[in-house]
Amino acid sequence: MSIPTESIGSIPRSRALQTALADHAAGRLSEAELMKLQEQATADTMARLEGLGCPVLVDGEQAKPSFLTYPLVGLTTLVPDGVVIPFADGHTRQLPRLTSGPFRYKVRAETYLRDALRHTGCPVKQAVIAPSALSLLYPADAIAGYPRETFLSDLADEAEADIRGCLEAGAHRVQLDFTEGRLSLKLDPSGGLLDDFIALNNRVLGRFNQDERSRIGVHTCPGGDHDSAHSLDVDYAGLLPKLFRLMAGNFYIQLASEPDPERVLRIISDQLRPGIRVFVGVTDPIDTTVETPEEVRDRVLLAARYIPVDQLGTCDDCGFSPFADDTSTSRDLAFAKIEARVRGTALASRALGL
Repeated sequence: MSIPTESIGSIPRSRALQTALADHAAGRLSEAELMKLQEQATADTMARLEGLGCPVLVDGEQAKPSFLTYPLVGLTTLVPDGVVIPFADGHTRQLPRLTSGPFRYKVRAETYLRDALRHTGCPVKQAVIAPSALSLLYPADAIAGYPRETFLSDLADEAEADIRGCLEAGAHRVQLDFTEGRLSLKLDPSGGLLDDFIALNNRVLGRFNQDERSRIGVHTCPGGDHDSAHSLDVDYAGLLPKLFRLMAGNFYIQLASEPDPERVLRIISDQLRPGIRVFVGVTDPIDTTVETPEEVRDRVLLAARYIPVDQLGTCDDCGFSPFADDTSTSRDLAFAKIEARVRGTALASRALGL
């Protein structure tokens, strides 16, 4: 037995792939040519992760436009003036706005998973976007003939199908990206929006049985884009007790970039329940300094003081460059941090006698 360790999802795209994406957007590269380059990038990403000793692989989201918007590619009922997400360094990301229903995913994560599985015999985790994030597509002033509750019903059906398709395709684990959880407390400090998010996600998770939930996880972080976060200043104490109400078997929690990780661990310890595993972040993707395996080991050993070892895992705080146009982090830096996480987790396992 050893402490499990997993990547979150995104790996920075290579310069060649970045150029190809720009060329495709400008009409200088065909869809078929882009897809071929993305497939090559996926194979390279998985081979490098396997070479680092990662027990569970990810495809690095090399073919996704972002962790958030992949279901929307090709959808014609959107306009680009939706919710604005501000980051600490002053830059923003803006979601599209839905203009009519019914809402349907154009692309499912299962597509990426099946492509990834062709390149390896190792276990593969698939990240999907949480329905709560996509609920932000619906405008505050409503859509004529398409009530919000009808939209949420459609969204829940689509999110369930997204998760179930990945489970049935053979995902080792399916991870819901829930970065909007902490952000919601900045948008609505009363906690009402967070309550709505939790209720919607549980509306979907409640459709899965216990065995299926053991393969489903939820990831939370304060965002990571162009080396900046959107909600690191929001107190985790407002999020974590509600986060652990989610009906998932695994929780991936950003921790390495927290100013007081031991305080967060105490909150987590108070929320633990039987049958779940908590993967704590031990590397910070937006910090350009590469952690040493010994630093990772010490972070794991600290976590083990608060989380039983049989319920503990490790991860990176967040995905690396989760938006395809983010060039702030290099692939080599990301792989160096992942290697430190893998090696440091192994050191901690040995130190704990596992």
